[in-house]
Amino acid sequence: MQTRFGPALPRRAEAAVRAALDDTRVVLVNGARQCGKSTLLRLLVKDRTAEWRDLDTALTRQAALADPDGFVDFPELMVIDEIQRNPELLLSIKARVDADPRPGQYLLTGSARVLGLRSLPDTLVGRMETVELWPFSQGEIDGTPDGFIDTVFADGERVRHRSSVTRADYAERLVRGGFPEAVARTSDRRRRAFFDSYLGDLIARDIQQLSEIERVTEMRTLVRLLVARSGGLLSTATLSNDLGLSTATVKRYLALLEEVFVVKRIPAWSRNISSRATTTPKLAFVDSGIAAHQIGADARSLLRPTGQFGPLLEGFVLAELARQLTWAEEDVELFHYRTRDQVEVDAVLENRRGEVVGIEVKAASTVGSDDFRGLRHLAERLGADFRTGIVLHTGQQTLPFGPKMLAMPISALWELG
Repeated sequence: MQTRFGPALPRRAEAAVRAALDDTRVVLVNGARQCGKSTLLRLLVKDRTAEWRDLDTALTRQAALADPDGFVDFPELMVIDEIQRNPELLLSIKARVDADPRPGQYLLTGSARVLGLRSLPDTLVGRMETVELWPFSQGEIDGTPDGFIDTVFADGERVRHRSSVTRADYAERLVRGGFPEAVARTSDRRRRAFFDSYLGDLIARDIQQLSEIERVTEMRTLVRLLVARSGGLLSTATLSNDLGLSTATVKRYLALLEEVFVVKRIPAWSRNISSRATTTPKLAFVDSGIAAHQIGADARSLLRPTGQFGPLLEGFVLAELARQLTWAEEDVELFHYRTRDQVEVDAVLENRRGEVVGIEVKAASTVGSDDFRGLRHLAERLGADFRTGIVLHTGQQTLPFGPKMLAMPISALWELG
């Protein structure tokens, strides 16, 4: 893995999990299926005594159900893979770590947002730390710094970056995505085979286990409709009409897709904290390769005038930013911004000090003054708290567009740092 995908992948994730094991009784590595969780854990435990239990195996699962207390009884580190298969085991783990508070006793993985499972007993508050693992970022694939967030908050409008990545290159990256298996497959046909099976297996296994969905076909249709809205506002009422399903059912299906790391909601930004929870979120796919595959797009068709390059590129940028939040030194949250009179900013990064970086995504390689309309509005509203506004584009130069405003190549996301 280290050789194929660059040095950043195992070092960054491995360091986070090792640090958590040093001072936390239970560590959960949570993330999408096939994003490298089990591989990472094998790397972590190869030089130490550990018991490995895989709940994807039917016999192991039956043993856990028959004797949960005996199943988790081990004096050294125990690894339990796919804990969402039997979340009730957490009750037995709680009893063990309450009796013996040593750190580093259990290392768990989950392919669903385990803390959101309806069947999960509320047991491990204060006893468990979660490390979120995403599909590879572009920097992890290339072995580049992935330091955009820290750099723009530190340097603001002084940041400069020149890129050699072309629009065609961005389209190739978008359809490849970041799943290790998809990245490793150099043939488009073989990569399509991976994506073909991925979502089907996810619906048949994880989603069906989390909740008995009535219509698998409608779930697949929902995913395709969501691709068409990638990077856009998420209207459950519109989706309900398009699918012929109740709004309650659509909301439940969306929650399931989020729990198994297919999509991510980007909340709306406001200085009023309470309004963030009620304003319409944006939606991005966790992996751009899945999104492109669901509409049958390849790199060439995306760049046609009728292609979905713009919306998918915005979702791709949002997902890269969300990945980077998990390791940035700067403590930052990701939002979007939209006013009642349709003034928009695609991404708003806000740190703990209330400083804001605004980001617009443009699929073209040229940028004009009008592309900064939303960013200038946000700058006027925030005053000194506005750090900088950046229009990310598919061209190759960074250019200033007035005080605190920059046009910058998208590749700065993974090449800065």
